[in-house]
Amino acid sequence: MVKNGEEITIQEIAKILKISKEEVAVAIDSGRPIESIYQEESNDDNGRYLIDKISNSKDEANMITNKITIQEMIKSLTPREKEVILLRFYKDKTQAQVGKILGISQVQVSRIEKRVLEQMKSKLEAV
Repeated sequence: MVKNGEEITIQEIAKILKISKEEVAVAIDSGRPIESIYQEESNDDNGRYLIDKISNSKDEANMITNKITIQEMIKSLTPREKEVILLRFYKDKTQAQVGKILGISQVQVSRIEKRVLEQMKSKLEAV
């Protein structure tokens, strides 16, 4: 937008309209055309679509399903089991480090970990 030959800023528009800068930005952005992920790229003569840019060779649907399944399984664990799994597989702690953090022995961590992984494996096989 131009006012007196100069670009008017989002702040100035917000001040004039007595609304927040964020509301102005959303309003301006809402005027843009919607892009479909199945729209052909304008600079690509090979007929590629935008989805080809965001998609990769991995089986994304399977990965998402696995993540959701694992999250649901973790919800069913006891607080101690959750902590062991979190520290071991998400925080990359050793069994000895986990034991020290939780005030239990490395052997106990190993047993908890083994039991949880076996439970998860059997649940995944049932799915």
